[in-house]
Amino acid sequence: MTSVNKSLQTTLDRLPFGEYDPNEDLKVSNKLPEGVKARELYQDIIHIAWPSFVELLLTQLVSMVDMMMVGSMGGKSNPELGVQALSAVGLTTQPKFLLMTAFVAMNTGVTALIARYKGRGDRENANLILRQGMMFTFIATAILSLLGVIFSRPMVIMMGSKEEAVTILATQYLQIQLAGFITMALTSTITASLRAVGDSQTCMVYNLIANVVNVIFNWLLIYGNLGFPALGVAGASIATVIGQLVAFLIALTVIIRGNGFLKLELKKGFLPHRKALKDMAGIGLPAMAEQLLMRAGMMIFATTVASLGTTAFATHQICMNIQALSFMTGQAFAVSATSLVGQSLGRRRRDMAQAYCSKTRNVGFVVALALTFTFAFFGKYIVALYNKDPSIIEIGGRIMLFIAFLQPFQSSQFIVAGGLRGAGDTRSTAMITTITVLLVRPIVALILIACGLGLYGAWIALACDQLLRTCLVYARYHSGKWKLIKKQTLSEN
Repeated sequence: MTSVNKSLQTTLDRLPFGEYDPNEDLKVSNKLPEGVKARELYQDIIHIAWPSFVELLLTQLVSMVDMMMVGSMGGKSNPELGVQALSAVGLTTQPKFLLMTAFVAMNTGVTALIARYKGRGDRENANLILRQGMMFTFIATAILSLLGVIFSRPMVIMMGSKEEAVTILATQYLQIQLAGFITMALTSTITASLRAVGDSQTCMVYNLIANVVNVIFNWLLIYGNLGFPALGVAGASIATVIGQLVAFLIALTVIIRGNGFLKLELKKGFLPHRKALKDMAGIGLPAMAEQLLMRAGMMIFATTVASLGTTAFATHQICMNIQALSFMTGQAFAVSATSLVGQSLGRRRRDMAQAYCSKTRNVGFVVALALTFTFAFFGKYIVALYNKDPSIIEIGGRIMLFIAFLQPFQSSQFIVAGGLRGAGDTRSTAMITTITVLLVRPIVALILIACGLGLYGAWIALACDQLLRTCLVYARYHSGKWKLIKKQTLSEN
């Protein structure tokens, strides 16, 4: 067996395999495993999280630059064009995420299984899961992208588009995005696999290169610089697809060469492997249900907000885009939690799984407090970077206070849920999503908007969702039941 790249080594790798004690107390405690220091755990966590944090942060900053460039279309002479463009891009978000559900969910299974095989030192089965994940992603995405291109306009209208000009822009943007769907999807599967073994630095590199390419082509294609055509919203979408293609080519090259543990061996083929797909589906299908329910709830929520008018929806999209920046903290540390919890359980070290999840949450909480301060005091100025409309700046600045308040809860929820997914406990997260995103958020939003609270009512509903979800995720984690989930491994059959 080829030795693992030293950059992927963790404290866990020097510990012996554990034994599952049927009488073990499953309740979560703060006690560290014998011979393990908190400093070592924090080093492991940050080693995996910082590249993911940089990658996700800069990716979201690029998304923000996209929105700013799109929002500035028309300039002072035609500011309405910028508002229409912002609304158009916003209308495509949920349909695109809905179509991503299949491969994103299966990637959850890929990550959890590869992390367990990494913990066991089983390269052969880890690479089998990699090949099966890529095979599934390619087939599923080819079908979904074709259907998506055909039905882009109906999906945009379903999202609540009221103006024909906005509908046309949104349809163009979505069709271009879906035409390049396959490369983005395959890159995400490679990324999920690399992160599972703790190799987040490689993912950071190729995604940052892709972001630079995206921004350059934004400048060229939105405004028509250096002789390129001025394509506006369509140009922004083309720039994104070009960046995604670059990321895929680099990621594919990396995984074919191998990273020390994972290697895509093309000669072994991509024929379906029944047991591997069954294991992936065992984790992925509940995750898919979670994603579908979440997207359904988000689409209902978005259409409810869209009914408030173009300006209100543009303001909402700006604030959602800024909030997505804050997601990056929780998501980056969730990468650490998912990888390290999965690896720990693969090594039969429940004590290490618990310790890693707890320490990861502590680090994420501190970073979230810094974001709270930033959004509370500088929120209005951040909103103004997107659009200069006084009403958008005023209302958006107030909504930023909601976003600031939610930061510590949101970050902790992401991280703990990431740990649960690393354990393969996707059913509980699906149930929690059903309660909060599909029921609480849209229902409360409908009630409060009907009561005359407008956009503020929508964000109060979002806050209720986030707070309840945090409480439920914590309750599941502290029950300790996630420690009992045992995925049979291929080599044991």
